[in-house]
Amino acid sequence: MSLHGGDSPPRGHSAVNAAPTGVGAPEAEILVIDDERRILNFLSRALRAEGFGVQLAADARDGLSRALQEAYDLVILDLLMPGLDGMSVLRSILAKKPLQSVIVLSALTDTDSKVACLQLGAEDYLAKPFSLDELLARVRARLRGMARSAPTTLSARGLTLDVIRRAVDSGAGPIPLAEREFLLLQELMRHAGRTVSKEQLLATVWGYYFDPGSNVVDVYIRRLRAKLGAMAITTVRGEGYRVDAA
Repeated sequence: MSLHGGDSPPRGHSAVNAAPTGVGAPEAEILVIDDERRILNFLSRALRAEGFGVQLAADARDGLSRALQEAYDLVILDLLMPGLDGMSVLRSILAKKPLQSVIVLSALTDTDSKVACLQLGAEDYLAKPFSLDELLARVRARLRGMARSAPTTLSARGLTLDVIRRAVDSGAGPIPLAEREFLLLQELMRHAGRTVSKEQLLATVWGYYFDPGSNVVDVYIRRLRAKLGAMAITTVRGEGYRVDAA
């Protein structure tokens, strides 16, 4: 299957940032930045069908903001966008997050554009029109490479999180965690030393890209504190929660 200028968008999948469908945590979180809504819809449907969590940005500045403020396993980036070009977005992302994996997906097919993106730090470049099968193969190849080099533990002040066993050790031996407890603590520890907003936690842990008016984050923070101690997670009033780095 390929997508080009004459293809129609998939029906029934036009909502940007709809919560992932299916059961369980997504295999990986992917951000797609492209000003063409039909391509966003097409990729959203295809990537979700493969088990990935997907966020979509139809504006370059919005995509850059998301890429810098949230954690993604992979970013798929268009180059030709109004207002802010994709090359500038790529440069800004990798200046702040040099380890961020980025695949460029662009109608620009000239060698200079490809070389420039790869020199800036993009890991792959695929020209439009593209084969969906090829794109999915490249996505999986990038994610496999990351998995081989990904750490199996996360450490923060007095805490060690084993991401394989989904258990945390605060100094008295490993403590098993329920799925949402693990995902919540993992998100906080991936951003150790920084405050993570309730909105970001709702998006990354529960798949809510809006505030449902629920206190579910607070409930799970209390559960983690009951297991790890009241000082393990700091509440930053009006902003979110933080696990100290050291």
